[in-house]
Amino acid sequence: MKATKSKSTHRKIILVDMDAFYASVEQMDKPELQGKAIAVGGSSKRGVVATASYEARKFGVKSAMSSYKAAQLCPDLIFVKPRFDRYKEISQRIRKIFFEYTDLVEPLSLDEAYLDVTQNKKGQPSATKIAEEIRQKIKTQVGLNASAGISINKFLAKVASDINKPNGQKTIPPEEVEKFIEQLEIRLFYGVGKVTQEKMYRLGIFTGLDLKLKSLEFLKEHFGKSGKYYYLVSRGIHHSPVKAERTRKSLGAERTFKDNISSEVFLEDKLHYIAKEVSKRLQKQDVAGKTITLKIKYSNFEVQTRSKTLKLYISSEELIYEEAKALLYQNKLKDSVRLIGISLSNLNTEKENKNITKPISAQLKFEF
Repeated sequence: MKATKSKSTHRKIILVDMDAFYASVEQMDKPELQGKAIAVGGSSKRGVVATASYEARKFGVKSAMSSYKAAQLCPDLIFVKPRFDRYKEISQRIRKIFFEYTDLVEPLSLDEAYLDVTQNKKGQPSATKIAEEIRQKIKTQVGLNASAGISINKFLAKVASDINKPNGQKTIPPEEVEKFIEQLEIRLFYGVGKVTQEKMYRLGIFTGLDLKLKSLEFLKEHFGKSGKYYYLVSRGIHHSPVKAERTRKSLGAERTFKDNISSEVFLEDKLHYIAKEVSKRLQKQDVAGKTITLKIKYSNFEVQTRSKTLKLYISSEELIYEEAKALLYQNKLKDSVRLIGISLSNLNTEKENKNITKPISAQLKFEF
């Protein structure tokens, strides 16, 4: 099955990804950090790197790496405390730029979003030119660099966005999709993590072509439900639309402790703090939830969850705290605790997405 269809059915999808977003904001706001190796995150032994500047990445420092290991790799690394309110403010400014071109914007995080520009507000037939304009506006109006991937679906746009980073973009037009995927290393496929990558290597799958040559039955046998996904994307097929409204399924907060806590009594105070934060987030989003879940991560990294579904929706700090405390005392702790979290799900906002992607007009001038 070939990757391309008739021209009138192709979508034009852009994935805009801010370069080292948190670190770049810190370097923009604090000139003394420009050109230096910085990591946004905690510097304690329990800290984790949220984002590293490109100067730090040269030493192997990565997101989600422990701060301890990061400091070992880069002795001159400067740790900067995260300022999420500032990052949200910048993110909102960037999204305003996106909405100048299309209402079909699907944020993945504060620093990344899909845009469907098949039918756009500027009447611009070239998705490549739109991506260039957006990146230039972000640089001029906000002061930050962004990279972009442009192609016929979300999968390809995502893969393309990493190719010319930082401060670059890559377009995969319809006529190049098949060749691009066949030559793509399997480790670069979006959705293939380290464990899956190693498994694919053992099965003789090293490139997109290797993956494409495997039958659907073979892929389902070895990768379960994900087998169909791999079968389709190896052929350039990914039907997921850009969803302008992503329905939130849950909302919560958690906290990692500097030192392990071994008693429920000492956890109560921490629980109260987290309940306050969850309540604040719920009320900011004007939502409430029926199912409350307590997450406990022990010192040996084992994770345990305890849940309860209530008769009524709750969002107040007091009710969240009382229900979470009841879950805390539901069973004895297995070990000392390094992290505890509270989340509310089964929210009162679960409804159908009103923004459905419109069918693409066959009269559209097609250009990438």
